[in-house]
Amino acid sequence: MHRNRPLIGITAYEVPASFSHWRDMPTMMVPAGYAHAVIAAGGLPVVIPPSGGTSDLLDRVDGLVFSGGSDIDPALYGQAPEPETGPVVRHRDDSELELLRAALERDVPVLGVCRGMQLLNIAVGGTLVQHLPEKPGVVHKGPPGTFTTHDVAVAPGSRLYGMVGGAVAVHSCHHQGVDRLGEDLVVTAHAPDGVVEGIETEGERFAVGVLWHPEEHAELGGPLFRGLVEAASPAPAL
Repeated sequence: MHRNRPLIGITAYEVPASFSHWRDMPTMMVPAGYAHAVIAAGGLPVVIPPSGGTSDLLDRVDGLVFSGGSDIDPALYGQAPEPETGPVVRHRDDSELELLRAALERDVPVLGVCRGMQLLNIAVGGTLVQHLPEKPGVVHKGPPGTFTTHDVAVAPGSRLYGMVGGAVAVHSCHHQGVDRLGEDLVVTAHAPDGVVEGIETEGERFAVGVLWHPEEHAELGGPLFRGLVEAASPAPAL
């Protein structure tokens, strides 16, 4: 089937939500910024629920966004939970790891955002710092329902650098980060306190992760989502 716009799957949260006259209704959802960013970049967004067998969707979608959300079960990278690690949604973790690993095997373009970047690292054997130590000058997570802002330095020559440039101010909301780097990944960005803020696979495959939230920053997020959509677009017929 021919499509004018590449189909971009966005992984969904499974959370209780309140709307209309409903309270705490079990809901599968994504923040609207992800869909708006995909549309603005020229793609067509579809929401992927956290359920088994979603890797079958790789026959239908052209690219994937792994969204933010809850902490990932530390058992998946060989650790016991620390006191600061929040409640996990294990079936979401399992579903998304299955989907992400299958996407990497098939070279389906991937953009990981916050939790999605952490998941990319875990998918190829990496581990996480379960709670980032507080250091002066950078706040990675503010009060609930808010984003903090801080600078990020991007490594020249990286795919990420080609999209956003070398020094950017980003929107953040995370308390975990990369510890041991996964196989075939390179670090592409750091915060001033040394926290890894960007990773990507080596070579031609588009598999990029950022710890910040580009969907909340049109000027900065636009190039990232355009890069994903362009990588997901079929080559023009000769």
